[in-house]
Amino acid sequence: MEKQLITRLHRDFEDCAHEEDGVEFWYARELQGLLGYDQWKNFEKVLSKAKTACETAGHDVSDHFADAGKKVDIGSSGQREIPDILLTRYACYLVAQNGDPRKEAIAFAMTYFAVQTRKQELIEERLAQWERVQAREKLTLSEKNLSGILFERGVDGQGFAFIRSKGDEALFGGYTTQEMKGRMGIPEKRPLADFLPRVTIKAKDLANEITAHKVKHDPSLRGTSPIADEHIRNNENVRTTLLNSGIVPENLPPEEDVKKLERKISSEGKKLPKTVKKFKGS
Repeated sequence: MEKQLITRLHRDFEDCAHEEDGVEFWYARELQGLLGYDQWKNFEKVLSKAKTACETAGHDVSDHFADAGKKVDIGSSGQREIPDILLTRYACYLVAQNGDPRKEAIAFAMTYFAVQTRKQELIEERLAQWERVQAREKLTLSEKNLSGILFERGVDGQGFAFIRSKGDEALFGGYTTQEMKGRMGIPEKRPLADFLPRVTIKAKDLANEITAHKVKHDPSLRGTSPIADEHIRNNENVRTTLLNSGIVPENLPPEEDVKKLERKISSEGKKLPKTVKKFKGS
């Protein structure tokens, strides 16, 4: 996510924050717009899921979701009241967690509401971590998808492992998966991708998607050897793109274990109800 977008979102979320009797809260109607939902009825579904998540986590829904009314202009100097909900920071976090992950504002909101301090620098750091975790999850999905497509073309599990390994070798300039683990100091039994920077994770994901697309639409690609050649070619092309941008994938340092980041992000969400003030004033 670009720094300019993060700055704008940070300002927008700050501007919509309210406080009363020491309780920090946001109006659901305002949050709806911040998160990119045009229709209230669609956003109500997200709110419903968030309330269920709150209850499932063992918290009183009324502590974090408070019904309220809001007056809106209807023309000719008239007004009418429409339903609204006051949301604590924890409630907002749950709303973001259950929102459409394709919306950029959702990713920002999850991080913004999980981080207690309002320092933008910390939010940027946490958001980068969250996006790396999401990239890793997407890579796992693209690998499963590719594996399924290749199985239909006569490639078994051993063949898929060979194809994936040859792809790594092409992407990392001749270094095998095991050699890259050695260069980066990664434990033997851990996946290489769990320690790669986000740009390399996305590079591997893109190569998978290209290979899956080519195999799916080219009936002549069948069997381990021809598909391996195709996957090597796609990884080489992705590598060329990286090199043209001054990025040498095999020279990038390892980053924090994605599994640790997942636990850290999950922990922040679980700790949030204990640190935010509730509507009951408790």
